[in-house]
Amino acid sequence: MAIVLKTPAEIERMRKSGALLRQVHQAVEAAVKPGATTMDLERVAEAKIREFSAKPAFKGYQNYPACLCTSVNEEVIHGIPSERKVLKEGDVVSVDCGLLLDGYYSDAAVTYPVGKLNEPARKLLDVTKASLEQAIREAHVGATLGDIGAAVQEMCEAEGYGVVREFVGHGIGRSMHEDPQVPNYGRRGKGQKLKPGMVLAIEPMINAGTAEVQVLKDGWTAVTKDGSWSAHFEHTVAITKDGPLVLTR
Repeated sequence: MAIVLKTPAEIERMRKSGALLRQVHQAVEAAVKPGATTMDLERVAEAKIREFSAKPAFKGYQNYPACLCTSVNEEVIHGIPSERKVLKEGDVVSVDCGLLLDGYYSDAAVTYPVGKLNEPARKLLDVTKASLEQAIREAHVGATLGDIGAAVQEMCEAEGYGVVREFVGHGIGRSMHEDPQVPNYGRRGKGQKLKPGMVLAIEPMINAGTAEVQVLKDGWTAVTKDGSWSAHFEHTVAITKDGPLVLTR
């Protein structure tokens, strides 16, 4: 496992990338409403990224066609923006976006409510977001990747939710995906120890029903096998001697 440790100066550059990415998310969030298409969200994001003279991290990556991944309801991740995908009252849409600024990547995802949600959908979002925050609290020097994964798994499985195994978080820096992989499940005390300078994209992907997913014929969109809804939250987090530093907050 070739983990690239970042210097404080590199982490600061990634923080600047992450701060701009947060503004992209804020612009997209304002556009999430009933009647909007996921392509509308894509246009907002691309315009904001270009405004910053940054580059969209996803567009063209392994031939992915867009700046955003927009995954609606039972779509888990990698949903492709489309004029045909119209958001409806009570839907949820997971928006994943990455940004490249001055040679350094940032990556963050939020599942947004479309209008007013029913209680099961609201709870799914709340628990998934809380599991990310708990995982971040575990991201300190001397802890392990197993501690991060266990934090997500324990919280979400206690609610009867499925923790996706096929897709995981990752290291990030000068490349979009670096070592190590960061699963959302695991055993405390097991796995790679966390060291100062590691930067991780921690990203729980949690299903209301089964943990099992399948990829559609477009080769990208992953959906739950049982049709249950899914939520996805992600932050880019640096491991520092002073504790976890969230770069995309």
